[in-house]
This record gives sequence, structure tokens and C-alpha cells, in this order.
Amino acid sequence: MLQILRRPEVLLLILAASMPLSFSIWNTLLNNFVIEKAAFTGVEIGILQSVREIPGFLAFLVIFVLLLIQEQRLALLSLIATGLGVMLTGFFPSLTGLLLTTLLMSTGFHFYETLQTSLALQWFPKNTAAIWMGRMAAAGSLAALLAYGLVWGLMNLVHLDYYWVYLIGGGTTVIIALMAWILFPQFPQPHSQRKQLVLRKRYWLYYALTMMSGARRQIFIVFAGFLMVEKFGYSVGEIAALYTVNHLLNLYIAPKIGQFIVRFGERRILTLEYIGLILVFAGYALVESAIVAAALYIIDHLFFSMAIAIKTYFQKIVDECDIAASAGVSFTINHVAAVIIPVLFGLLWLTSPAMVFFAGSLMALVSLGLAQLVPEQPGPGNEARLGQGVAAT
Repeated sequence: MLQILRRPEVLLLILAASMPLSFSIWNTLLNNFVIEKAAFTGVEIGILQSVREIPGFLAFLVIFVLLLIQEQRLALLSLIATGLGVMLTGFFPSLTGLLLTTLLMSTGFHFYETLQTSLALQWFPKNTAAIWMGRMAAAGSLAALLAYGLVWGLMNLVHLDYYWVYLIGGGTTVIIALMAWILFPQFPQPHSQRKQLVLRKRYWLYYALTMMSGARRQIFIVFAGFLMVEKFGYSVGEIAALYTVNHLLNLYIAPKIGQFIVRFGERRILTLEYIGLILVFAGYALVESAIVAAALYIIDHLFFSMAIAIKTYFQKIVDECDIAASAGVSFTINHVAAVIIPVLFGLLWLTSPAMVFFAGSLMALVSLGLAQLVPEQPGPGNEARLGQGVAAT
């Protein structure tokens, strides 16, 4: 048992599983909760989702907090904040209340995601990092399955109110984070990390891929789910069932994607992802069948694991002392579009939901072009196929 607790990979797997136990419940209930309890339209859900992304936009602040607390400890504190935000959500069914609880939850969520990426890139060997990240994605999917099963059981069998489900989900994450704090030792960092903002010209392609990935994510998280409820009338139980299928498939597929990245390289995997997304987003715009929409939703979710390739590409080109600082900066870049898109596209939704998804196809096309610039063998001095990279600054 002691040997298991002394492996940082095990800690990351446990933490990767603990986050979905609260966030998946928050996300699964959200559209139904805001429509039934707070009478949200596309405008309010857009505002809420934009506010949710503000902490992601400010993720670069993590590097300054790391001046005061060790990275591993801050990751655990961020998980606790996430759980607390979810626990409080059901008690405040109004726009103001949801904005405040969402800010707390989202600050913890985005700080944790930033730190998880940083720790993974530091602790995992480069030649197997994609495989370990695939396992982390699978661990998250397993936990999400438990969360969706909990939502279905508590809402449909026990008939609990929303606030009880939020309370149980968020509380579980808090308990796991506290146990990890007590049981696991402090793991050393292989390389001392710079405690300052790092923004380098030679990382430009990574920044561009990251920003477009953030824009793509908003189309799925905000508007695909809203489409399922508003247009096709999916209930909480049906949304939970969709998520269950997504994560059952991800349990098998995510580790395989990690292996495929190791075997075929980042450029080929990203190319496959973005071609698929062009078609999926166009499908959302045109779909009139609830069953076809569900199929698109499942396919869309499966592509998320392929984004591991962006992280492993960066791991191969980054100065190892830049990882923590760059993780914060990249999360901020990831959320540049995420802060803007929900509000603007929420307004566009009132006129034409189809145009929201056609815009998503255009974003995927831009990402496809960027993916073609990823080298066959990325490394310092070979960051992009436009030449031999850009001199470090």
C-alpha cells in the first residue's frame, strides 16, 4: 500500500477521477436546472457560461499563487473549492446566485485543470505521457459514469430535489481531496519551475491550437447540450444516459488514443479530430432527429480525448522549467474565445441556432490548417513546419 501511495502517477489518476464526481453532476443537471428553476433562455445561459470561463481566462494567476504554496497542495485546494461551489449550486436558483456559485466552482475547476496539466507534463515520461494521459481520461470517465448513475438514481428513483444531488456530488470531491492531502506525501518536482509569466514566440503554434481548442469546447459544452434540451426536449435522465454512453465508450477509447498518439504522432491524430469536428458541427446545424442528434453528441464527445495530442506536442517542445508557468498562460489563451463565444453565440442562438454550429465547423477548419504545421518529430528548434522554429525569447 505504501508503494502505491508513493507514486505520483497514482495520485494524478485519483485526482483525475475526483473532479468529475462533482463537475459531471453540475454539468448534467445544469440545463434542466436553469430552465426549470430559474427560467433561463439562451441569453442567460450564455451569460452564465461566459462568467464560468472568466477564471479560466485568469488561470495565469496560478503562477503567482505558487509563490505561496506548493503546486501539489494548490491542486488539492482547487479541488476542494470546486466541490464547495457544486455543493452550494442547488440552493441559489437565480441568475445572481448561479453566477456566484459558478464563479467559486469554476475558479477551483480551472486552477485544478491548469495544475493537473502542469504536474502531468512534469511527472510523466515523454515517451509514455500520452498513454498515461489516456488513462487519466479513462479514470475521469469511470468517475463520470458513477456520477451519472448517481444523478439518474437520485432523480428518478429516490426523487430528491436538485440541491440534494448537488450537495452529494460536490461533497464527494471535497472528501477525496482531503483524504489525498492526508495520505499522499509531497512529491518532488523534477525541474525547478519559473515563478513568472512565460510567453515565448517559439510556442506560437501551441498557443494557437490551444485557443482554437477552447473555442471548439464551448460549442459542445454550452450549445450542444442546450440544443438537446431546448429543441429535442431531453430530460435529466436522458441527458445522464447520453453522458453514460459517452463515458462507457471513453473508458476503452481514451487509453487507445494515447497509444495511437505514441504510434502515429500528434499531427495525424489532430487531423483526424478536426476533420471529424467539421462534419459533426455541420450535422448539429442540420439535424432534425433526436436520435441523430444523440449520435452526433456521442461522436463529438469521443473527439475530446484526441486533444491529448496538443499537450504531448507541447511537452516535446517546451523548456522543462517553463511547464508550470506555461500551463497557466495556455489556459488563459484557451479561454480567450471561451469568455466571448457563449455571450455572442447566445445572442446569435436567438436568431439562428444553426449558424452557431456552422461557425463551429469554420473553427474546426481553422484548427485543421494549424494541425498541418505540427512537425513529425517536434522538439526544441523544431516547433512548427514553417521552418526550424523561432528563436527562443
